[in-house]
Amino acid sequence: MEALAERLPHLDSQVQGVIRVVAFYDTLMRRRVDLAALARASAGLAECVAGIRLSGTGRVIRALPDGGQASGPPSPASTTAPITLDEEEIGTVWLERPGSPSPLDGVLLDRLAIAAAAVVERYGPARTTMADPALVELVISADSDEAARARALRLLGFAADLPVRVLAVRSRLPLDQVGGLICPARPVRAASLAGVGVILATTVDPARFPAGVRAGIGAAASPDRSWRQARTALRFTTPRQPVVRNDDLGALALLAEIPPDAARDNADVAAIARMANSAEDLETLDAYCATGSLRQAADLLHLHHSSVARRLDQIGKALGIGLTEPTGLTRARLALTVWRLLND
Repeated sequence: MEALAERLPHLDSQVQGVIRVVAFYDTLMRRRVDLAALARASAGLAECVAGIRLSGTGRVIRALPDGGQASGPPSPASTTAPITLDEEEIGTVWLERPGSPSPLDGVLLDRLAIAAAAVVERYGPARTTMADPALVELVISADSDEAARARALRLLGFAADLPVRVLAVRSRLPLDQVGGLICPARPVRAASLAGVGVILATTVDPARFPAGVRAGIGAAASPDRSWRQARTALRFTTPRQPVVRNDDLGALALLAEIPPDAARDNADVAAIARMANSAEDLETLDAYCATGSLRQAADLLHLHHSSVARRLDQIGKALGIGLTEPTGLTRARLALTVWRLLND
């Protein structure tokens, strides 16, 4: 393109200007610059503030003509252009030129928008950040077609060849902080949808969840299926087991499919519901069901095993279940789990 400009000196100044702008951005794209460098170069070329905004992450870059970062409230945009990728608008570029736009501003922004789209497609957004809930919902929705889902994943920074796990999370900590802890070296995105935290990650380390966080982890399958699995797994979390992988539930996941009315009518579940008014009895039964051992339950409760034995004897009579028998322990575990699912 530079050679063409040199060979056509007879062209009028505006045509030469267009060719030089196109050549300028061709050079930047060959150098594989990032968004910040694009904004700085554009501001220098335009001799006014240039800006880039990505809709998916809310990221905004404003550069001064001298290469510095523009601060303070932005001036009204003199010219704008959309950034499009796969026929979808993913952001905006603009110039903040005082007075009337330059005749070449439209060409400059068109090329800046093309270059910005190429950068997003190549590098994606920053690795760990809160994401646009609309994009996350598009990824996990069962109603999304595969093309739209793939496009949303790419806009969120996930490579097409990497499987994505979906997590359902309840946390008082910021979701992006949780995401950064459990997946520190790979892309991870977080958003809140309908009161439940959603984390998308390529790898998950369950041991890195901070205290006080409950999370259900879906399988690395289709994101919509992984989301359903993650919500189910979240329902099985307890204070003793705050992180549950759907893969580890096995047949227990079927308990979440029991109709609520049928679960409430079950005699064992109804007995647990009556007993639940006593926090002490509920904690004792929970410890025994979690360990399957009288002595281990006593260790968890910091009590003498004889005290726990007396409590379990009274609880068993109230439930009508022989807790020391294998069948009775199984019944108690199932009933306690179903009762928790009803009260989730």
